[in-house]
Amino acid sequence: MNHQYVKNVVEAALLAAGRPLTVDELVSVFDERDGSIGEEVKSAIAALGEEYETRGLELLEVASGFRIQIRAAVAQPVARLWQERPAKYSRALLETLALIAYRQPITRGEIEQIRGVAVNPNIIKTLHEREWIRVVGHRDVPGKPELLGTTREFLDYFSLKKLDDLPTLAQLKELEDLRVQLTLPGGDAQVLAEDDDAPETAASAEQQIDDDEEAAPHSAAPRQGLVASGAQDDAI
Repeated sequence: MNHQYVKNVVEAALLAAGRPLTVDELVSVFDERDGSIGEEVKSAIAALGEEYETRGLELLEVASGFRIQIRAAVAQPVARLWQERPAKYSRALLETLALIAYRQPITRGEIEQIRGVAVNPNIIKTLHEREWIRVVGHRDVPGKPELLGTTREFLDYFSLKKLDDLPTLAQLKELEDLRVQLTLPGGDAQVLAEDDDAPETAASAEQQIDDDEEAAPHSAAPRQGLVASGAQDDAI
């Protein structure tokens, strides 16, 4: 099959899908599905990735597959096309999400113990509604509290392929020192507002977890933190 044709179909499929596509899904759009088409699709993906290196789009592999998206360097001017003002995530929500991301599986009680304040039920509800977290089990203690973990949708949204791709604790500290704004894909930079029930910053929360690592042998995720690099939530 003609390489240029395969590349054109793969590009069109990625643009039309509106979601990440796996290699198998891309292969399925072709009539010919012999053993060679899979390699041709992979070759087309690699070629498109190289072609996009100097363009405003990029071809990125995330947890659910491959997708074409706006490059971060041009996201701000392109965002002016959308009239809606991006909502903001509160510090409390981001800290809660960060704790779940790299200390999963973790219970709500453990989150509260680390942060030193009660978790607003609306935060957990919002994270579930966004499909960024899910219940992965129950802790074998009285009351059987739910164990929370992140989802594939969480990885996709933050342009991650796996949990190991999360920013490190050192990177979080550097960002906090510089007061860097947390931005989400497709939205303008937003400075996190101070939150009455969240006196800690994301970096300080991560440091607490780092200091407490030996006291939590159940931790499954790497000792890494989370920096949001994309859109937003109401002040929850």
